Amino acid sequence: MNRRKSIKTLLVGSASTGLLLDACKPGEGGSAQSAAGDKGTAAGPMNINRMAEETAEYNRINGQVFFTPAEMTTITILAEIIIPRDELSAGATDAKVPDFIEFIVKDKPEYQTPMRGGLRWLDLQCLKKFERSFADCNRSQQMEMVDAIAWPQKAAPAMHQGVTFFSLMRNLTASGFYTSPIGQADLGYIGNRPNQWNGVPDEVLKQYNLQYSQKELRECVSFG
Repeated sequence: MNRRKSIKTLLVGSASTGLLLDACKPGEGGSAQSAAGDKGTAAGPMNINRMAEETAEYNRINGQVFFTPAEMTTITILAEIIIPRDELSAGATDAKVPDFIEFIVKDKPEYQTPMRGGLRWLDLQCLKKFERSFADCNRSQQMEMVDAIAWPQKAAPAMHQGVTFFSLMRNLTASGFYTSPIGQADLGYIGNRPNQWNGVPDEVLKQYNLQYSQKELRECVSFG
């Protein structure tokens, strides 16, 4: 199973879905959903009808900056590693996942310390091992570090803080990507559409010695 399929499995079953739903709970701002539509897409802003207070809150959050440029560089590298561009779809940065993460940590401040602390932990580990920050490491060194924290069941106990951080980073990346038009296209998600039904299949009707009358066939709509 490749990385993209693994991320899809993670999204459909678990934590990242819960994370997104939690971030969009009514009465708590609801801004995460707006971020997925406005900031977290490569297609640009969507036309969303907001109440005045929602617009004010969105603009307030967007007017703030949390991550430093260096932190955003690391977030971008990690997002690209987690969901890279491939022959089937664009990647996390094409879907503006780093912008989505920047928005989320401002909308949900409880993610600020785990994210900033995790980024700092990652740099300190790389400084000890490679004598340079994560962003300044070459791709082989970056992947060595990621592999040490990406698999909770295999990670060394000393990597526990990094495992926790990377799990959060992976969940945020998946949430940002798969709520963008690019990610929805990658999943084949088409949204809510009217049901189209052509009736009971012929083989089932024959199994029970049943058939539609000519009147029923004339009056029913048939979808090609």
